[in-house]
Amino acid sequence: MIAITGAAGFIGSNIVWHLNRAGRHDLIVVDVHETDAGNANLAPLAYERYLTKDAFRDWLRDPQNAGQLETLYHMGACSSTTETDADYLAENNYGYTRDLCELCLANGVRFINASSAATYGDGEQGYVDDEALIHELKPLNLYAHSKQDFDLWARAEGVLDRIVCLKYFNVYGPNEWHKDDMRSMVCKGFEQIRDHGQVKLFASDLPPYPDGGQQRDFVYVKDAVAMTVWFASQPEVNGIFNVGTGEANDWNRLITAIFKALGQEPDIAYVPMPEHLKGKYQYHTEAAMGKIRAAGYDQPCTLLEEAVADYVNNHLVGGKHLES
Repeated sequence: MIAITGAAGFIGSNIVWHLNRAGRHDLIVVDVHETDAGNANLAPLAYERYLTKDAFRDWLRDPQNAGQLETLYHMGACSSTTETDADYLAENNYGYTRDLCELCLANGVRFINASSAATYGDGEQGYVDDEALIHELKPLNLYAHSKQDFDLWARAEGVLDRIVCLKYFNVYGPNEWHKDDMRSMVCKGFEQIRDHGQVKLFASDLPPYPDGGQQRDFVYVKDAVAMTVWFASQPEVNGIFNVGTGEANDWNRLITAIFKALGQEPDIAYVPMPEHLKGKYQYHTEAAMGKIRAAGYDQPCTLLEEAVADYVNNHLVGGKHLES
């Protein structure tokens, strides 16, 4: 069997969809809700059993249960970069992840964990996925610190040669509606165009970057999931890896791609950078992808305009969730 935590969420439900397409239905899906009834992301997908996060941890503590499991994709976490409850993040993102990791290692279960590119902070130290350098990183928010704390624990415990931690960059794609303000700008931009015919972007307050010229490594969720599940079949490949495209693109190109997908001319307005984001806003991210390529992953990433067009026309228009 295969288990996916955060399965009702964005990347988690995309992993379930990907596995369904590969013929796997023997899945345990894990999330925080008491029931999956009416869950929009999971409802169209196939799986064998649903467990809450605490029930799953208890289930995994039984060696007989753990013996049925081949891989755990641990995608569940509080992903809000504005969360201010440090104790909650310490328990939910760090402590729970550590517990699952120890149980998987004790029972021979492949453990594939979601870290985050947010751990790189402002990028001063670069975006190289080198375990020897992770102690030098300076996350900009409590969420990123919680992910960094687990990466540091895994290195200190000497287990990075037996698990996988994936630093996801700016992932966008279907099944992210529930994320509210944490949705990608493709999703929010589409809605702004639909409702107002215009998209608002933050103006730049750093001279090297023009308005809308702030850059991100935007990676389509279908590409991110393809990289993620690849590790399940590569038990000899372990450690910290970036999940991105290796190409930084600016917001203007991303938004222009949405307008193009809708057959409209771009209309972009720039608004001042909010005070609470100044000093905490990433102006440039670009995943170093040499490590995963050297490990053997050779699939190309979808061109930005093609990925945006697929997302817009096959999912956002009509509000279509992924279906198995």
